[in-house]
Parts: sequence; C-alpha cells; structure tokens
Amino acid sequence: MARRGVRVRVVDPHGVGAGASGGVVGALAPHVPENWNAKKAFQLDSLLMAEDWWAAVAGIGGGDPGYARTGRLQPIPDAPALERAEARAQGAATLWPAEVTWEILPAPEGWAPPSGTGRVIRDTLSARIHPARACAALAAALRTLGAEIVPEAADAGVVLHATGWRGLEALRDDRGRPAGSGVKGQAALLALDRRDLPQLYADGLHIVPHADGTTAIGSTSEREFEDGSAPDAALDDLLARARAAVPELAGAPVLARWAGVRPRARSRAPLMGEWPGRPGHFIANGGFKIGFGVAPKVGETMAELILEGRDTIPEGFGTGGLAAGPGPD
Repeated sequence: MARRGVRVRVVDPHGVGAGASGGVVGALAPHVPENWNAKKAFQLDSLLMAEDWWAAVAGIGGGDPGYARTGRLQPIPDAPALERAEARAQGAATLWPAEVTWEILPAPEGWAPPSGTGRVIRDTLSARIHPARACAALAAALRTLGAEIVPEAADAGVVLHATGWRGLEALRDDRGRPAGSGVKGQAALLALDRRDLPQLYADGLHIVPHADGTTAIGSTSEREFEDGSAPDAALDDLLARARAAVPELAGAPVLARWAGVRPRARSRAPLMGEWPGRPGHFIANGGFKIGFGVAPKVGETMAELILEGRDTIPEGFGTGGLAAGPGPD
C-alpha cells in the first residue's frame, strides 16, 4: 500500500518482529505438487514472486531480508517413497513453470540427509529468508516510504487487522467458535556455515543455512502450551532428531534457542478479506507455517481489495464465515 502512494501507519504494540514473525528458520518451501488446490496455487504464485518482491524491499530500505532461492533436498527412504517422488516430479512438470523443477538425483556426499534408496528429491523452488531480519528490512522500507510504525494509535481510515494468534482466537465464526488458535513452534540456530548450500528437509524438520553463516533447525508444532515464548525440552528432542538425520550438524554449537506462537486458522488456509459487519475493517491472518511464503501475495491481494475493490481472494480463504459485528480486538 505504501508503494502505491497511500499513507500507512503500522500499529505494532510489541515492536517489529516481536512475535512468531521474528523467528530464525525461514524455510520458504512449496507444498508437494499433487492434489492441487487453491491454497497450493496461491502459495506457488507467492513463492515465484518472492525474489523480486524481497529485492524491492531491500532496494527501498537498504535492509537485508536474507532471501535466496537455494533449493531444497529431501531423502527418499524406500521404494514406495521413490514411487511417490516420481509421480510428484510429473506433477511439478505440469503444475509448476519451467524455471523451477522437482527432480530425483543421486544423494550427494556431505551436505545431505542419509537416504535409504541413495536418492534425494531436489526442488529449485524452495528459498530461504531470515524472518527477524526480513521484518527489520520491511520496517526500514516502510519508513523510507514515509510510513509510521508506532506501538499504539486509535483507528483511523481503513484498518487492516493482522493480529496473530490472539486475533484469531478473538474472532468468531457463525457458530461461535474461534476462527483459529495458536500453535507453538520451537527452533534453534547453530554455528554452522553452509550458506551456499540448499536447505534440507528430513524427519519432518527444516534445516536452513542462512547467509550470515548460521544454520537454523525447526520446528515443533505444539497445540497445548503454557508459555509460548519459552523454549523447553521439546527443543532438545528436535535438536537430537536433526543431528541424527544430518550428521554434519552433530558438532555445531547452539547459538540461540527460540520459541513463538503461530496463528493457525480453522480452515488451515490464510484468512483474508472484509470483516463482516464492520465497514472499513479488513483481516489478514492465519499464515501458520507458510506465513512468510505467502506474505508477498497476501500483501498484494489485500492492497488490490482495499484500494481498488478487486477481490481475488481464493475460495476457502475468505472471511464470509465469520460472525457479523465488531467483536473484541
């Protein structure tokens, strides 16, 4: 919206990147290219536009979001998994544009998880970003464009609510149920420099080398928790699994331990659109595990809706099921 010449004020009570957006993992990885649906198509569009979008953020504000399309490796443990991988390669050839690929290759030496078949999936669509630095880069770009970032302010003009998991819990659907909830995630940052190598996905874990010479490991998914911002024993288990899956991680010191709560909508898809019964108010929430991956497309889609009245929100992402009325903030 700021790039379109609109006056923008961001009200961020806890500071830029204070919540789950200020994490360390930053795996921008696609859904598998099969059983195609609106959510997967939306994410694909966003991942494809991300390189230019984040480059523009860096160019405007001078900050470095840590973006690079370095690809991803996944092990293929057995014959059934190999058959699925081959079918998905055909799906990618049909559903993805030609500049990105999903292919099966011999497992490389060194930086790769052990593979029972001796083969791995390599996709060239996956990218990395450093979440906390990306938030800082966005803030720098906004300020360069004349936007304000303040801890509190009264509503003025059109209001877009991107209020995380507590905002989802406060929203209610037509049956009185919360529109979503929070899921705690934990991650670790290791002193291991693999900055030019692809990210890995093994045993359900994302292992992401960053440009600053660190490597991130994440994450857990905890529906029940007492303290969403405090790492605990679940992170120890995550580290042990990662080191077992990728032996190169074994001797790397832990630089930081992180935890945060991500917003998961009931539909599992992002929640976007007008707030029913509340004219001039809009919602963009529920990114959960793909929040950074879909962020460019969410931003552009909401700008089109609010500034031009053009509704291109996919079916299943909309806010039509929410109860009318102001509701709590």
